[in-house]
Amino acid sequence: MANVTDLQSKYSKLAQEYSKLRAQNQVLKKAVVDEQTASCSLKDELKQKEQSLRKVEQEMDSLSFRNQQLTKRVELLQEELLLSESKSKKSKNKGDSPSQVNLQTQSVFDEDLQKKIQENERLHIQFYEADEQYRRQEAQLRARLDQLEKESEQHQAVVDALNRKYTDAIEKLQNDKARLEVKAQTLEREAKDCRIRTEECQQQLRKYQSEVSSQLKHSSSVIQEKVPFNDTQLSDYNSLNVPLHNRRHQLKARDVAAQALGFVQNLVSALLNFHSYTEQRVHIYPLDSSIEAISTVNLKFSQYLHENASYLRPLEEDLLQLHHSITEDGITALETLAKLQDFSRSFSSYSSFLQKILPYQLQSLEEDCEASLCTTALASKNRQLQKDMKKLTAVFQKLKSYVALLALPSVCSDAMCQSSANAVFTQMSACLHGLHDAATELSQHYSQKASLEQDLPTVTQKFRTTNECLLSSLASLTNSCGKMATFFSNNLDFLASCPGYSPRGGFLNPRQVDSVTENKRRAATYMSTIRKVQSESVPYREALANRHVLTSSTESREGLMQQVAQSQEKISRLEQEKEHWLLEAQLGQVRLQKEIQRIAQLEAQITTGCPAETHSAADSPEPVCADAPEPVQDASIIGMLTITPCSESVCIHAADQESREHLIKHHYMSRVSELTAQLQMCDSKAVHFHAECRAVAKRLAMAEKSRETLTEELKLAHQNITRLQDELSTTKRSYEDQLSMMSDHLCSMNDTLSKQRDEIDTLKLASKGNSKKNKSR
Repeated sequence: MANVTDLQSKYSKLAQEYSKLRAQNQVLKKAVVDEQTASCSLKDELKQKEQSLRKVEQEMDSLSFRNQQLTKRVELLQEELLLSESKSKKSKNKGDSPSQVNLQTQSVFDEDLQKKIQENERLHIQFYEADEQYRRQEAQLRARLDQLEKESEQHQAVVDALNRKYTDAIEKLQNDKARLEVKAQTLEREAKDCRIRTEECQQQLRKYQSEVSSQLKHSSSVIQEKVPFNDTQLSDYNSLNVPLHNRRHQLKARDVAAQALGFVQNLVSALLNFHSYTEQRVHIYPLDSSIEAISTVNLKFSQYLHENASYLRPLEEDLLQLHHSITEDGITALETLAKLQDFSRSFSSYSSFLQKILPYQLQSLEEDCEASLCTTALASKNRQLQKDMKKLTAVFQKLKSYVALLALPSVCSDAMCQSSANAVFTQMSACLHGLHDAATELSQHYSQKASLEQDLPTVTQKFRTTNECLLSSLASLTNSCGKMATFFSNNLDFLASCPGYSPRGGFLNPRQVDSVTENKRRAATYMSTIRKVQSESVPYREALANRHVLTSSTESREGLMQQVAQSQEKISRLEQEKEHWLLEAQLGQVRLQKEIQRIAQLEAQITTGCPAETHSAADSPEPVCADAPEPVQDASIIGMLTITPCSESVCIHAADQESREHLIKHHYMSRVSELTAQLQMCDSKAVHFHAECRAVAKRLAMAEKSRETLTEELKLAHQNITRLQDELSTTKRSYEDQLSMMSDHLCSMNDTLSKQRDEIDTLKLASKGNSKKNKSR
């Protein structure tokens, strides 16, 4: 389905681009035709100028020839004049009569010469004027010719670019046509497969219908014969029946809620961006807050706009909670949606927020109109924006009232409530379309205003980026409103339909919700207990025989528990004794060292024959002589020993004492080592048992988790099976509609391609004719 929607969007974009190219092509064709007519007229003028130029050149040639003749005539006349003067000088001496004749002839020649000189001068002037005029016309015509050549080159470049563009467009369209043909072939194959499957499904349907009809006849006969009354005829009796569970309706409701959540999240993000960028614009235009203080109205307006997130975020959160409250096992109806009231309160608070900021927004637009750089066109756009904001706020007020009506708790349980809900949903759909229209008009007028503000001399880069961000947020707002309106219109039948839980032939009572949920839970537990595999029973005699074993095992278990407790007490006591004997061993080592030192001293005294010095337990030295011996007290490990030393028995007593202490020390050290070994063994066993218990607990937890995941996967598999069965019928219809649309679109594309080819052929012929004419020149 996603591929089909992408393909349709691509087709719509391609059609829009084609319409734009076609409009541009018509405009360019008109421009080319106008330029061709202008070039033809200029060519005619050029021909006329050339003809007039040729005439002037011919007249100039004739005048130059006439001028040459006149110069020759003047030269002849001058020669004749010289000859006549020379003759007159020779004939001066002759009579008066010939002189008079000569004077008359000379006067005639002078007049003729004067006329010829004047005519020659006039012809020179005309020749000069004609030459100057010819040069001026030639310069003008050459400049005009250069300009026309440049224009023809530009037109030829435009025509070449159009040819390239149209060839690229034709190649692209041909590629699209080939791809669409391949797509159509695949769709035809899929349609054939779908037809085969539909035939199989129809056969199965007929089979099931026959079976169901037979079962219906049987059940109707049973009902007529054995059922005393029909409890679905009366609404009072029917309200006591347990409502049916429509799982498909519940899944569809959750899907619709998820889609609505996505659209509302997009709408909330667009409104957040719009309010934030409006706040940023207020701090920049008409006065920059970083340079000078803005007005009190704009300051208050920006403070209110800064609070937009506290009104918009609850909308998204409440709708998310509403989506989470719609579960597969729950009951989804207007009476059971408690979270819808929270969403209604959040929506009404946002509508009140729009009402609160509307006067400040209108006043801010008035301040924009009162700015010194504001033009009349910009002021008209600001007034249009004021109307658009009022319209947008009014639409949100209508939506608030409709959402509040849907969130009200229902007090009736008949068809009147359903019809009123249907009417509210219908009006809400129309209101959403009105919201899309208002957002579209607001976006258009704001884009026109931004384009006018780009031409202002004091516009900064920050202001331009803010306007661009505002336009992008308005575009996303328009798209979100359009998607929401189309979504609501497409799902209007589902929203206006009966709820998923209702008795046969009746409507859901809101007081039945808790009882229905509890009964469903109890039924599920009952079915789970039924499906459990019961353990095999034990015969009575075997049970009696096992009872003696069980009692003996319990007694042995109690005895073992007592032994374990006693052994634990012994271990604790032995540990205490171990600590005590370790301390005693340390003290014994200290005393042993002292005794070794004392024995070494006594041996040294014996060998030297000096009187012995005895040391008491407190190491107090006293002089001892051989004549008056005194008793010596020796503190050992097992008690105090009184010794009367003499010079003969000192070595014997020292040896006996050392051997006795060595045996005692060896005995207790071996005992301590045995006890420590037993204690370490007990500790290792306890650690081992503790690790085994922890591992068993972890395995149990992992088994529980795997069981839960497997149950969830089983539920998802069942959901996917139902969803795929629903999608199969929808895909069949969509494929058939797409095939019809594709065939119509291919026909229209073939027509447009043929038209474009004809137009391109005509343009090529026209361009070839223009190029030939240019070459002939």
